[in-house]
Amino acid sequence: MTESVEKTERYSERYDVVVIGSGLAGMTAANILGRMGHKVLLAERHYKLGGLATWFRRGEHIFDVSLHGFPVGMIKSCRRYWNKEIADRIVQLPRIKFDNPQFSLTTTFNREDFTRLLVEKFGLSLETVKAFFDEAREQTHYADETRTTRELFDKYFPNRPDVARLLMEPITYANGSTLEDPALTYGIVFSNFMSKGVYTFQGGTDLFVKMLRDELLRNNVDIALNAPVERVLVENGRVVGVKFAERPPQVVSPEIGGVTRAVSPLAGRVVQTKTVLSNANLKGTIFNLVGREFFDKEFVAQAEAVRLNNSSVQVYIALKPGETLDEDKCGDLLFTSVAPEFRADWLLSRNITSRTYSFYYPKTRPGTDRYYIVASSNANYEDWANLSDEAYETSKRDLIETTLDALEKYVPGIRSKIAYVEAATPKTFREYTDHWLGASFGTKYEGLAVSRTLHEKIAGLFHAGSVGIIMSGWLGAVNYGVICANDLDAYLVGITAQKQ
Repeated sequence: MTESVEKTERYSERYDVVVIGSGLAGMTAANILGRMGHKVLLAERHYKLGGLATWFRRGEHIFDVSLHGFPVGMIKSCRRYWNKEIADRIVQLPRIKFDNPQFSLTTTFNREDFTRLLVEKFGLSLETVKAFFDEAREQTHYADETRTTRELFDKYFPNRPDVARLLMEPITYANGSTLEDPALTYGIVFSNFMSKGVYTFQGGTDLFVKMLRDELLRNNVDIALNAPVERVLVENGRVVGVKFAERPPQVVSPEIGGVTRAVSPLAGRVVQTKTVLSNANLKGTIFNLVGREFFDKEFVAQAEAVRLNNSSVQVYIALKPGETLDEDKCGDLLFTSVAPEFRADWLLSRNITSRTYSFYYPKTRPGTDRYYIVASSNANYEDWANLSDEAYETSKRDLIETTLDALEKYVPGIRSKIAYVEAATPKTFREYTDHWLGASFGTKYEGLAVSRTLHEKIAGLFHAGSVGIIMSGWLGAVNYGVICANDLDAYLVGITAQKQ
């Protein structure tokens, strides 16, 4: 699948909105605003759309980046803000498996089945479980931000680290949250999954991104690939344009024949715009794209205090033709660990003890008979950033080998079945997305307030990224894009009204 954008070979000098970055939030906002009739330019620094929700090709093999499981609410959001064809391809992953020293089980990952497991397998009272689910579901942005997830668990499940592991481990993989983060950041995401389980897009991320691109073009959104924005231009406290970099980053990928992509026609140009929606990293938006000199000292201090979230490492595995996976043994998503208990620092350690496997069967990609596996672990950027080239390559090879060692338990003889294997690290995600520290989930919760008030500091400047944990993941990104699209539309309508 190519990402042709024939309709946008010639670009305008002026737009109502420039969206910087084509993650799911940026694309969704661009689509809605285009549908509303605004003149929109979607600018992406990479040579393909999707941000962290993307894919890559190695010869005949296509891999989804990351583990794509999301709540059922994605169906409604895609139907409403994209189209019915996209929504109709979202299907449930019915077998979510856990295997660790404290327990092994399979679940449909919804409230009914979790209640059964917590009562029958973990020996909790039905009343306690019901009360916990009810309180988790009642969490909102206006809840008590000082209470931690650990305190929420201690209220209902004191001295039960096994229960905390069951409830927490998948959410940590879903959005990077820890036991010390605000309880509301856990409760909102957990309750979304508990409604009806875990879902994915049937056909793979390559088809998903293609369908999003086609819808963007239908709604007259101009798309510029390989077109990094160097600067957001501000005059008198108001956005007036963007300046594109003279040349894009020199990313050399085997996917495009080991050569760099052609320079965008927008390279070095200034495009005038009334508004900018940054889908870039929050700190990168403030300190790189705009510049601290355009904000008051109090806001700069608030932005500097925002903590970035963690990154991840991933191993992508393609099986040879004719090789299969045991669906009963592997499931759809498999959360594994050899650690004696759940601890966030162990999840981030270079000495990996916990991995999550996403298994791709032919039914996941109709039309193919091949099987694929993506293994993922949380990681710290600092553990990879300062390695020498030689040490870095050695560490990547070690990541692959230790992952295959761990996978042997679930796929016996895995090494003899492999057609292709490759690894990504926090440096990989930093290179392709320009996220500070390669952050997979943006910022911690305090980033949400900074993101949401950006337009109050500079008129016409908005942000939609992975912030505050609760906005992480596919569904969170889409819905944050919706929120920002409505904000931008109101701002643009207000400008028009003032001129009349």
